[in-house]
Amino acid sequence: MIIIPARLNSSRFENKILADILGLPMVIRTAKQVESLDDVIIATDSKKVVELAKEYGFKAVMTSSEHQSGTDRINEASTLLNLKEDEVIVNVQADEPFIEQEVIKAAINRVKEAKENKEDIMIVSCYKKISSDLADDPNLVKVVLDKFSNAIYFSRAKVPYHRDHYENSSYYGHLGIYGFTKKTLNEFCKLKSSKLEKIEKLEQLRAIENGHKIAMVEVESKSFGIDTEEDLKNALKIFVK
Repeated sequence: MIIIPARLNSSRFENKILADILGLPMVIRTAKQVESLDDVIIATDSKKVVELAKEYGFKAVMTSSEHQSGTDRINEASTLLNLKEDEVIVNVQADEPFIEQEVIKAAINRVKEAKENKEDIMIVSCYKKISSDLADDPNLVKVVLDKFSNAIYFSRAKVPYHRDHYENSSYYGHLGIYGFTKKTLNEFCKLKSSKLEKIEKLEQLRAIENGHKIAMVEVESKSFGIDTEEDLKNALKIFVK
């Protein structure tokens, strides 16, 4: 199941999930982008979004307005929907209207693989290779991997630091796609916010700091989350031909 957390208020871009994307509200455009892959549910704190989802044929559930993260929101939705413990759940952000289906498929398949092999993995996520110049951007989160493709650390800083500054320095950019089973989703949300999470403002660090594994899948993607009106303008330039 794909659950899209859709909080209406946004500090940097007011009502951004309702912004027009090629004739559709952003949250609906995102839902349509992934609807062929699995059942799609929109988890929101807004009656307006619930009605909007209904208008376009999507199911939505009302969740608390007190949630601090989209992960907490989809966890509540999974409980309200009475999903089974082994249900595969992928968190697709509402501000990813151009996310490629192949990226979501990769996350779904890796969660299924972990479940079938009984791997001790809490979260599955995705990354892509990025240039040194892109790695300088603190809004683009970097991830460092171990040799098994599990995440060691996520940071807004440019990591790893290449001391010798050689030309072929490699960096991995994190994509905000998260795959769980309902069981591991619930376990993650029961963890207390961690020190590193609060410093970097990256909730996935909570899992690592508590000793849990995040399995990473390499993908190719041009998509990015739309946080500001400037992001939206840039995305339309890139994706609208």
